[in-house]
Amino acid sequence: MNGHGQSDGPVVPANLPNKAAAAEAGEERGPAKGNAAGETRPGRSAGHGVSSELDRVRQVAVRDKSARFTALLHHVSVHRLMRAFDDLKKGASPGVDGVTWHAYEQNLHENLRDLHERVQSGRYRASPSRRVYIPKADGRQRPLGIATLEDKVVQRAVVEVLNAIYETDFRGFSYGFRPGRSPHRALDALAAGVLEKRVNWVLDADIRDFFGSLDRGWLMKFLRHRIADERVLRLIGRWLAAGVIEDGAWTATEQGSPQGASVSPLLANVYLHYVLDLRADWRRKRFARGDVIIVRFADDFIVGFEEREDAERFLAEMRERFAKFSLELHPGKTRLIEFGRHAARRRAARGEGKPETFAFLGFTHICATSRRGRFWVRRKTDSKRLRAKLKMVKDQLRRRATSPFPNRDDGWPPWCAGIRPTTPCPATTVR
Repeated sequence: MNGHGQSDGPVVPANLPNKAAAAEAGEERGPAKGNAAGETRPGRSAGHGVSSELDRVRQVAVRDKSARFTALLHHVSVHRLMRAFDDLKKGASPGVDGVTWHAYEQNLHENLRDLHERVQSGRYRASPSRRVYIPKADGRQRPLGIATLEDKVVQRAVVEVLNAIYETDFRGFSYGFRPGRSPHRALDALAAGVLEKRVNWVLDADIRDFFGSLDRGWLMKFLRHRIADERVLRLIGRWLAAGVIEDGAWTATEQGSPQGASVSPLLANVYLHYVLDLRADWRRKRFARGDVIIVRFADDFIVGFEEREDAERFLAEMRERFAKFSLELHPGKTRLIEFGRHAARRRAARGEGKPETFAFLGFTHICATSRRGRFWVRRKTDSKRLRAKLKMVKDQLRRRATSPFPNRDDGWPPWCAGIRPTTPCPATTVR
């Protein structure tokens, strides 16, 4: 990232996307006009518009890629904690201490001043996360850790400070939980890369239990490449080692990062930046015989290749490299498929069926042809997610079908809320 919050030209898509106003276009050129060029709002992310005290940090990070920052914690000020608190969802579930947003707000200034003093003096202690489970599209349960409100506030403030450094380092094809890099832009960048580059093969990769398998020892080594402030490193170590509370019992965790914590997305991006992004970018520039495109959103990534030999070598090397860092490509979900503008014709010549499809960020990607006979990448909602959402809607409708309307003082039924909130209900009954 440069000083104005825009991605570096050499690593961001630059060819025309299917939605030119919404996505980076192509690889290895400048971003499309109006894309990722607006102000990044202050709070959780660092970019243009962030308070000026981080400007020097960002400038040094841009100028010296080997610089290690020794004084960062003082940037976690009361004002930054206040902004982090304002960014929290007011109705979010509380952590193990039961403190809600509204309860903490009652004495907000005193609470934040006390929190700031504890952080700066080293008396702040991370609390265990409350373990909850949410259903996944395939029917399994995803474990989440709900941090206490003060942990969320401090984590968001620290992430804002660290983003001033790491947003200058991260590659342009990394889209997960970064300012100005939504899933929609990742999808459009992928479509633009397949359309404009010579992509004939797609590696659909899946990392097995990434957040639970992340090696904390390697993570701390990666962080030390840029961070020399031991106070910040101790904070991160405390969050990782705080453990979880489930059914009233505390459990220590030896590895991984609590999925759901405010600091986890940044830590995941740092880990994969060193494990995957740098190596993949170096390989495609030094050894690839044909075009290579990469799009990564958190732990999900897609790699497109012109030559099958490049794809097979890349996959073999990534399996070995991931094993070194305690990660594993899921053997049943990672596959190399023939995909691109020539896939249908070549498969038909061999007497094979239609090109295979792959899922990315909740959408199934399909080789399609327009009415004018031009190739394009068609996207439709992933069938598993669609079935899960329809089932949820059906269950909600079934549960509410026989529920009585709650009494309202103004006499209007609930579905009129917001339409006529202060007008008395007419004499006729609304059915």
